[in-house]
Amino acid sequence: MRPGEGLPMQGDARTDGRDESPEERADRKWADLLQEIRVAQTGVQILFGFLLTVVFQPSYRRLSEADQTLYMVTIVLGAAAIGALVAPVAFHRIVTGRFIKPEAVVWASRLTLLGLLLLLLTMISSLLLVLRTASDDDSYVPWIVAGVAGLYILWWLVIPAALRVRMADRAADSRDEDSGGAD
Repeated sequence: MRPGEGLPMQGDARTDGRDESPEERADRKWADLLQEIRVAQTGVQILFGFLLTVVFQPSYRRLSEADQTLYMVTIVLGAAAIGALVAPVAFHRIVTGRFIKPEAVVWASRLTLLGLLLLLLTMISSLLLVLRTASDDDSYVPWIVAGVAGLYILWWLVIPAALRVRMADRAADSRDEDSGGAD
């Protein structure tokens, strides 16, 4: 064994405290991603299933033209969300055995994020449609929908992004302390 061999070095994939090869990391990230997709897929598929039945209800024809358009936009968003959330599975199936799992994980992660954004839009437009239909006075509906959208954005995007930035800053501070603060 040569000096330093097998030890984590700055810039090495192992500096995060995990002792794993790039292939092991890709396997772990893939398993994590699949678990996340399972949760999201279940929710979007149930929502989409309910949305599909709306058009077959007699009351659908009584919706205003604007609400029927909103319904169609919601259905298309839901279909796109399902497509993006199922895409990583198809992606993996097509590239399996090609020794490109790290790249496949990156693309699958991007597709999952796209699917989650489409799910966010589907849920917001569904909420808007339901509240417009359920309310005689829909002047307050946009405010409720905006509030719920704000919560989703806070929970799904802002808090994770803030944590990511905070942890990156903490890691940078730790590296500065380890190197004595000298550049």
